Amino acid sequence: MLRHRGERRTFVHNLKLASMLSFVAGIVNITGVLGLKVLTTNVTGHFAYFAEEISLRNYGTATFFLLFIFSFLAGSFVSNFLAEWGIKKKLPMVYAAPMVVEVMILATICVVFYNSSSNGTLVMACGLLFSMGLQNSLVTRASQSVVRTTHLTGLFTDLGIELSQLFFYREKTARRKLSKSIYLKLAIISFFFTGCVAGGLVYQSFQMFTLWIAIAVLLFAMLYDSMRFWYYYLKRKVQYRA
Repeated sequence: MLRHRGERRTFVHNLKLASMLSFVAGIVNITGVLGLKVLTTNVTGHFAYFAEEISLRNYGTATFFLLFIFSFLAGSFVSNFLAEWGIKKKLPMVYAAPMVVEVMILATICVVFYNSSSNGTLVMACGLLFSMGLQNSLVTRASQSVVRTTHLTGLFTDLGIELSQLFFYREKTARRKLSKSIYLKLAIISFFFTGCVAGGLVYQSFQMFTLWIAIAVLLFAMLYDSMRFWYYYLKRKVQYRA
């Protein structure tokens, strides 16, 4: 899931990674909205808010939305930088580093900034947007642009296109490929929705500590990948000696 690149990467790898990370994105999204009143999984809305504040000459408030936009961009930059560095160094889990950074950011928000002032709220919002930029860049790079876990507008656009193509694609191989792509997008949307609903329910009792669920899922994803690697590694060694 976090090791395979290029031709070695399969549909199942993308499905597992997309499902887990879209669930995380859903939790982060609803936590940011309920706790900070800020959209944290995309930048489209922030451009609109930025333009509105500029038109009202509220330049200070407009600066906040500009910070949100660049936080997401910075997260995407750092994520791919770490992945490229890992590839150059031939590290085994090149896509794990951005996830480690994301875990650290979410944990810091939970522990340090929970009882902060309004300035702390701004820092938390930027941190969540940075982490979502990290995650979206990670999954986009790992899947070779097949998967995006936070960009539902594009997902629904692609899903609508592919559903319409079902009426015209009759050749068996092409139809199987199309069906897989539709299934992947439905999985991402479903897990994002589930993360939003679950996060919203948990938030009523735990507020910003809801992010610990997202952290647990990220840690599980890294642990799961590592455990599978060592399982098959030891299995091959046993078979070789036998």
